[in-house]
Amino acid sequence: PRSDCIAAEQLCLLDSTCNGTYRILESCVLARTRFLPLDHQNRDRCLHAELVLGNSSLLHCKCHRRMKRQEHCLRIFWTIHSSMTDGEMIINLQVPANEEHWKTDYNKLAALVSGRDCSQLAADTTNPCLKATHVCNLSKKCVRLRTDYASICTKGAGSDDMCDHRKCHRALRHFFEKVPEDFTKRILFCPCQDELCGERRRKTIVPDCSFQYNTKPNCLWLLDSCLEDHICKSRLADFQQNCQPTDMSPDGCSQHNHAACLQAYMGMIGTPMTPNYVSNFSVEVSLWCTCESSGNQKEKCDQILSMFESNKCL
Repeated sequence: PRSDCIAAEQLCLLDSTCNGTYRILESCVLARTRFLPLDHQNRDRCLHAELVLGNSSLLHCKCHRRMKRQEHCLRIFWTIHSSMTDGEMIINLQVPANEEHWKTDYNKLAALVSGRDCSQLAADTTNPCLKATHVCNLSKKCVRLRTDYASICTKGAGSDDMCDHRKCHRALRHFFEKVPEDFTKRILFCPCQDELCGERRRKTIVPDCSFQYNTKPNCLWLLDSCLEDHICKSRLADFQQNCQPTDMSPDGCSQHNHAACLQAYMGMIGTPMTPNYVSNFSVEVSLWCTCESSGNQKEKCDQILSMFESNKCL
């Protein structure tokens, strides 16, 4: 039966045979990560370990986005599937969290949290993104986690200090994982008709720290950074599966599920491949990277960029 990978690992470690084989595979993955050459005998040991664990409870284990120790769970998953190539990454890796989506009555929430009359929010139609922020402020969790990432992601802004991208990305992931989607989707996808609204929406994920570097890196470098990170690698697989475009479908989406695609898109925020709106005047999104100087890998680089820039499904 399918279980989360942490529980499956615990079962394996209780069995001496499975435990020994799993430790062998861990050392094989570490060697690959560090590009250490393996002789013929060790390559055979690694292959044998993969085959043996292919019959264990670890093979079909899953992780979900809001679980505790998520990164540890994903490390286990990618250890078991270490031989998977980039082209095989479209997999059903992260299952939805086993919890109900919160359906929020914003007027009741306002009365409970602050006692404010929500009529002023309802009247604020000039800037939907500002209104979405006000709604977030009515939730203690939403405003706390939003303040957290804004504080971390703006350190060093306007000075010579470089912001800490890793801490900023971690804080962004916490916001989009811990706050109910009723709040996060309103902030991220608020509809805009003017530049001021568009600027607030574009800065939702703090572009100068989480999205932009001093110079645009090559998209292939961005992909390599993602594949070295268990969370990003998993979110990318989820995005590839749920946002796979096709010309054979009227809606341009092979899965016919735009809600799942938007959720997968939100999952990419706070990873090395964080996307964002490219301007204050449109809903076009992109990665902060370029395909210049890609040499004979230009086609692969363009494919990475087009996953966001010209994805009809998204």
